[in-house]
Amino acid sequence: MTNRKSAQQNTTSRRRVLSGFGALATASLLPQRLSAQGVNNDVDVLIIGGGIAGASTAFHLAEQGQDVLLLERGEIASEASGQNMGGLGGNGWGNNPNLLSYITAGSVEIFKRMQLDLGYDMEFRLSGTLTAIHTEEQFEYYQDQVTRLRAGGYQVELLTPREARAIEPEANSELLGYVHATERGQADPVKSTRAFAHAAEMAGASIATGQNVTSITPLSRGGYSVQTESAEYRCQTLVLATGAWCGPVGEMLGLKIPIVPVRGQMWATDSMPMRVFHTIGSAESSYAWSKDNGSDAVTPPNLTHKNNRRVIRHLYGRQRKNGEIIFGGDRESLGYNKTPNPDGIEVNRGHAAEVIPLVASLPIKRTWAGLMPFSIDGAPIIGKISLRDNLFIVSGLSSSGFGRGPMSGKLAADFIRTGHMTHVLTEADPDRCVTEA
Repeated sequence: MTNRKSAQQNTTSRRRVLSGFGALATASLLPQRLSAQGVNNDVDVLIIGGGIAGASTAFHLAEQGQDVLLLERGEIASEASGQNMGGLGGNGWGNNPNLLSYITAGSVEIFKRMQLDLGYDMEFRLSGTLTAIHTEEQFEYYQDQVTRLRAGGYQVELLTPREARAIEPEANSELLGYVHATERGQADPVKSTRAFAHAAEMAGASIATGQNVTSITPLSRGGYSVQTESAEYRCQTLVLATGAWCGPVGEMLGLKIPIVPVRGQMWATDSMPMRVFHTIGSAESSYAWSKDNGSDAVTPPNLTHKNNRRVIRHLYGRQRKNGEIIFGGDRESLGYNKTPNPDGIEVNRGHAAEVIPLVASLPIKRTWAGLMPFSIDGAPIIGKISLRDNLFIVSGLSSSGFGRGPMSGKLAADFIRTGHMTHVLTEADPDRCVTEA
């Protein structure tokens, strides 16, 4: 009882710290490793996974006074949440917001709050995105798309190459046009994910890194026992925010969670003065996927490769605050293989040079890869898994987990705290696809 009371006093103290943290919340203050020392092993809500979705869920629960513990097997932001491009997608809220509007535009609002109100240096800015149009077919497709989106209240416009170069001077003037999505942004993935984890701690959550979960056992009195390689934790409510590892973690509970790991890979140039101001994309893949997304019973939609063969190119990139120009795009289902493929990197570099010719002359300084959680049907999986008591999930955010994770975590936290599933989560309902193993 004494330990429980002490933990509650520490939680209250940390919430007071958060309310006055403000501009002190610079990235230099954020720890890479959050110690498990002093963590209470018996909590109300336990979250497995220290990516941005798990950290956001912890933050929004703790901020509402919930007793929360987050476990991460490595370090905070050590997997996909720290290895992505750092793009924030979406086209605003629109006139009748759907799930995609909520988790994109809502996440942008949370990024604003974290940096502008709570003072975290996340390198967030609302830069907008330019998507290059290469062919007449793509142009006609995006003419219709922009018209439809604008009629729905979304913030997007079609630019001539001259108009695009007025705001992005390095854009290729020989292309047919560009789609300008003004409500999109960018932020540093590692700084941002660690900011959410730090804010969760300051709000009263406990975070333990280096905790690899080895088994999960339902307790006869309700709740779960979660065993790691070094400790046992108990909770009443369990949240799976394990990204590309939802499949094997679900098996610990006797469940089949239809999420597969998809490798994304990226490359970076040396640092240089600012030359690229927006996030950059290409219409090639989205146009092709609108005709055939390539999905089947075992393959998620919108991949660049199928059966070990490239079917389309995909592109995203930006210039970081440190001056590196970074690009990526490949999406390939290879199990848990995180080794970059040099041939794919060169294809992506050529694609990037078609949009931003500057990069053709810049040497590649480094490459890396990460694993993205793609659901088989392509939709997020957020909410309560009714096959088990008090079990929730926030995952299946595909290639956009960084830009969708903050609001996905808040929606999951609100569901856990109130017991009410908001209507926008209907299409993300886990019961549509999670089954007994």
